[in-house]
Amino acid sequence: MMQVKYSTNLDELPWLTESEKAALKHVTEKFVFRLNDYYLQLIDWSNPNDPIRKLVIPNVNELQEYGRWDASDEDTNYVVKGCQHKYRTTALLLVSEVCGSYCRFCFRKRLFRTDVKEAMPDVQDGIEYIARTPEINNVLLTGGDPFILATSKIRNLLETLRSIEHVKIIRIGSKMPVFNPMRIYEDEQLLDAIRTYSTEEKRIYIMAHVNHSKEITPEAKRCFKALHDAGAIVVNQTPVLKGINDDPAVLGELLDRLSWAGVTPYYFFVNRPVAGNRGFVLTLEEVYRIVEKAKSRTSGLGKRVKLCMSHTSGKIEILAIENGKAYLKYHQSRDGEYGKLMILDCPLEAAWFDDLPGNEKYWHRPAKKTTDVISVNEMPDMPQKKTINELLR
Repeated sequence: MMQVKYSTNLDELPWLTESEKAALKHVTEKFVFRLNDYYLQLIDWSNPNDPIRKLVIPNVNELQEYGRWDASDEDTNYVVKGCQHKYRTTALLLVSEVCGSYCRFCFRKRLFRTDVKEAMPDVQDGIEYIARTPEINNVLLTGGDPFILATSKIRNLLETLRSIEHVKIIRIGSKMPVFNPMRIYEDEQLLDAIRTYSTEEKRIYIMAHVNHSKEITPEAKRCFKALHDAGAIVVNQTPVLKGINDDPAVLGELLDRLSWAGVTPYYFFVNRPVAGNRGFVLTLEEVYRIVEKAKSRTSGLGKRVKLCMSHTSGKIEILAIENGKAYLKYHQSRDGEYGKLMILDCPLEAAWFDDLPGNEKYWHRPAKKTTDVISVNEMPDMPQKKTINELLR
């Protein structure tokens, strides 16, 4: 198998000036940096606005005061450590706190703080919760990136979940098909595990995270094909991000190339108001206009995509923004308000559901289900280094 080299050291990037490295080290003290040599070669260093560069190379804008570490209050979704149960039929197992590389806009960048422990190397408590909760019929393996785990660990997770009769769908959220596609298509044991546990009656879905068409390389397409051949169904989700894919032509090309590769466009997301994400923010009206123009450039296959906000209260679909009004509905709902229509004033500067006047009439802040998980929003803004004793535990 091809060995991809990973780096967490900005000094190993010869394309950055010494002054850039010095400035960016202040960023990496707060938000972690990791990159691999495969993905690195996708960057056009002659273009300071290269979208791949903006996806993974730190920027001083990340230090602007903005947002919260956990913008969707995921701490309130945990039923046991490592397992979230927000929507009735869906459970999340956070099985990894490492990714192939770290997207600068990541809404779960808190997991990569050394003083945060939400993802669990052993999710047995979560699996036992799922086994005794028959309303859960689909489970999402997420993190971090599940495909960063050893193949034997992935196979064991799939086998264990398949032994639970009421779990019909297993989903794996991953950016590895574009961060390190070789890790998937060169690993016959991994593909065999998918082939074994993705059956005609109970499929495995790969929730890919392709943000820009530049990521759809020959290697990525080979990865998609390997997953398809193994019986997995591949879909895609991406936020719409300022400076990366906020152009209808760019977003339209992404929809086309995904469809051509047999990858279903699933969700476009509004960027969550997460700490460090100020440079990626678009207003709700801007996002809506960009998405509609992008969809006008593609076939009905591309038009299947939904534009949503992953809010504390649920996934809120943006149906339209017209004449200063936002027309929304709950696509998913913590409180069972599925399909509930909301018509709210939409100020030009509004960039999130909470920015819309009157939004508080439609939801309430949830209570925590367990006290075992501490909200990172209650922790110091700057990650605290662990002591030697804590690291040895």
